[in-house]
Amino acid sequence: MSTTTATSSNAELSGKAWGARARDWGDTEAQQVPTYEEAIRRAGIGAGKTVLDVGCGTGAFLRVAADHGATVCGIDASAALLEIARERVPDADLAQGDLQHLPYVDDSFDVVCGFNAFFYADDMVAALREANRVAKLGAPVVIQVFGRPEAFDLRLMKDVLARFAPPRPPGRVDPATLWQPGVLEALATEAGLVPERAFDLQWAYEYADEAELTRGMMSAGGFGAIVGAERQDAARAAIVEALAVCRTPDGGYRLENEWHYLIARAGS
Repeated sequence: MSTTTATSSNAELSGKAWGARARDWGDTEAQQVPTYEEAIRRAGIGAGKTVLDVGCGTGAFLRVAADHGATVCGIDASAALLEIARERVPDADLAQGDLQHLPYVDDSFDVVCGFNAFFYADDMVAALREANRVAKLGAPVVIQVFGRPEAFDLRLMKDVLARFAPPRPPGRVDPATLWQPGVLEALATEAGLVPERAFDLQWAYEYADEAELTRGMMSAGGFGAIVGAERQDAARAAIVEALAVCRTPDGGYRLENEWHYLIARAGS
């Protein structure tokens, strides 16, 4: 089952960009399964639980949660990513829409999760407020963001993005700052959530060669679509140069990344 709801112009543009290389992104997203397993353990997701994943992408988390017995729903701005999510999780209830305008009634879910998702909203606090609204009172809301820069190899893409992508829209939070003590807790509290515990988790993206690396990096965030056809080769070369320190002896690439999590509880 899937539905389409009203979205902002930003969500529509973001959805199209992310969907431009949906299959490539799906391959990268699938590597995150170990972190999803840990979030499932900490949030108590299992049989009988109703779970919403905001910014669900290609459904990698939904597949794992469903395998643990949960009833799963997902929302994403990208129709192309949702098409893959339907293939991965045929029984999921999926919606195309905006994180700031969730198409669910109050107190709908036992758990709400957002993996590197909430900070893409025009207003992160508004998106968290919506998560609070649709979560049952006291239900866990799992928020994942980027970790410490020194433990985050993807930070090496910063200069590439600065050269080839437009700047972050004014007023939007800088995701590179959200790992700092108290920052995520303050945003969650402003949204009506009750912060409970924070933790960090490390895992690596692995790519067999340059071609696989650039496919993964060009698909994330719709970067390849943003770059434009005439700058594709230059962007790929810049990625390889920036991530040269992540190259392994066998010619592959291993990007070690630390991710920061907050589990908050839905408030009144």
